Amino acid sequence: MLEVIHNSGNRIDIALNGKIDADGMTAALDALIKESENIEDGVMLYRIEDFQFPSIAAIAVEFARMPKMLKLMKRFKRCAVLSDKKWLRQLSEIEGKLFPNIEIKAFEFNDFERAELWLNSED
Repeated sequence: MLEVIHNSGNRIDIALNGKIDADGMTAALDALIKESENIEDGVMLYRIEDFQFPSIAAIAVEFARMPKMLKLMKRFKRCAVLSDKKWLRQLSEIEGKLFPNIEIKAFEFNDFERAELWLNSED
C-alpha cells in the first residue's frame, strides 16, 4: 500500500508498506501530483516499512509518469526517508545525488524525531 498525505502547507508524507500493484501506484501518483500542486520549497517524509518490490505493472506506471514526477520533484527542497532496510536508506541517498534541487537524507525507521528535526531545520 502506498499512501500520500498532505500533512501541512508545504509538507507531504508518503507511507509505503508491503507490495504495490499498478492500481495502487496509479492512485498514489495521482494523489501525489494533486497534493503537491501548490507546494513550493516543500519537504517530504517518506516512510518505507516492510518493503516488497512493486509489480512490473506498477513499475511501468511509474516510468510512464516519470516526466511529471521529475517536474514534481522540483517543488521540494528536502526529503527524509525512514526505512527499516539499510540498502533502501543507502539507495535513497544515492538517488538524492542525482537530483540537484532536492536533498535526500535517510534515517532508521524508528528515528522519526531526528528526521522531522532535519526536515524543519534551516541548515
